[in-house]
Amino acid sequence: MRPLGDEFIDRYLDRAGPTVLWSVGCYQIEGLGAQLFERTDGDHFTILGMPLLPLLGFLRTNRLLAI
Repeated sequence: MRPLGDEFIDRYLDRAGPTVLWSVGCYQIEGLGAQLFERTDGDHFTILGMPLLPLLGFLRTNRLLAI
């Protein structure tokens, strides 16, 4: 995350609204929360909260997912 001042955080929370509180970390990087970061490293799905591609691979390998 980039350095953030109290004023910026207050404006961000006002604009993001109460739904942002339902997210881990109180940000949604796919929305306004992108402004909170200078950069991201790693798998996009993991950054969003779930390593989706490895999980799907595991489910297919173990025949728990039929598609």
